Amino acid sequence: MIKIINILTISILIALTVTSCTSSKVMSGNPILPDFQADPSAHVFGKKMWIYPSHDLAGSKGWDMLDWHAFSSSDLVHWKDNGVIFSLKDITWAKRWAWAPDCVERNGKYYFYFPADDQIGVAVSDKPQGPFRDPLNKPLIARGESNTRVMDPCIFVDDDKQAYLYFGQDALRVVKLNDDMITRNGNIEKLDVKRFHEGIWMHKYNGLYYLSYPIYENGNARQLAYSVGNTPYGPFEYKGVIMDNKSRNIHHSIVEFNNQWYLFYHIQGPSAYERRVCAEFLQYNADGTIKPLEMTKSGILKK
Repeated sequence: MIKIINILTISILIALTVTSCTSSKVMSGNPILPDFQADPSAHVFGKKMWIYPSHDLAGSKGWDMLDWHAFSSSDLVHWKDNGVIFSLKDITWAKRWAWAPDCVERNGKYYFYFPADDQIGVAVSDKPQGPFRDPLNKPLIARGESNTRVMDPCIFVDDDKQAYLYFGQDALRVVKLNDDMITRNGNIEKLDVKRFHEGIWMHKYNGLYYLSYPIYENGNARQLAYSVGNTPYGPFEYKGVIMDNKSRNIHHSIVEFNNQWYLFYHIQGPSAYERRVCAEFLQYNADGTIKPLEMTKSGILKK
């Protein structure tokens, strides 16, 4: 396991932290969501930004999360907590580890991909805020069938409407999905991505495919790096580090909203198991590389 961050790093995180607010109040810079959320998966549905995070338990001593919330905003300042949208209580095949999820809209329905007990399931709803139900009553990807840890699902739908599900830890995997979004199309494929650890995210910019992920070195995974390819399968060229969140890990998402790109990520809060979601503006260089970022207190709060 990654070592607990040092006292200097804790002081940095405290400086970034503000008092949590209810969903009806303005968040004053970073963090943007109430305690304790992590692993933010951000998507634009309609005219709103939606964030699907994992939900850390206050006072927890381990990764023992039980449910998932959804947060929505039309201005990225006022965030609504839509409450619990799905829970381990809603499935029969796993009872632990409600970790980093993802969600996508297709054909008027919303598909929520979630890890539980080292497996990945999918739940469906008519609304982005749920409630979601498990149509398969079994994992979409089961433990032991892919030679990687089955965790951190990332769903990506290309311009041709083909959907891809990325996942894994220390060894990245991808599988195509059928149009129904709840069944697989073909075999699980291996991807060669330099320095990949976990928390994969795929986005597309100017026709290129960007895989971003925490890299693991010196006992930590606090640096966010990325690789770029010409197809959803690569080959991917390593491009370097985007940012260092000076925290235990840096699960994240990258998304465009109203012609501006954003990076959503988390930092450690009072402990490694009580994390908080932050956001920064993200920019590209003329050659398509991503400009390195620094954490800020103001985040994406517009002045």
